[in-house]
Amino acid sequence: MARVKRGVAKNKRRKYLLAQTKGYRFGRKNKERVAREAIRHAGVYAFRHRRAKKREFRNLWTLRINAAARPLGLSYSKLIGSLKKNGIALDRKSLSTLAKDYPESFSRLVGQLK
Repeated sequence: MARVKRGVAKNKRRKYLLAQTKGYRFGRKNKERVAREAIRHAGVYAFRHRRAKKREFRNLWTLRINAAARPLGLSYSKLIGSLKKNGIALDRKSLSTLAKDYPESFSRLVGQLK
């Protein structure tokens, strides 16, 4: 049997692993065992936060809509309720954009609901 030397493959794998932890602090960036654990944790957090991001953005849109509706004499819940009653199918993201970037259009929309 021929002798198998594994140095090249091992170094390539180590280099790839440490490239993923670039910018991490302390031993997590240059110690293989600690780096592997750091990558595993990072993957878990990334998965979890991709789901959490959707919740956070919906909360942000709700806040923006409520903040824009209050000076016009409506609360968030009353605004959403009257939109549904009048059959206006605007999602919270587009309502938030209207409230933030086009306040006069938003106030005209609220005026139609009253």
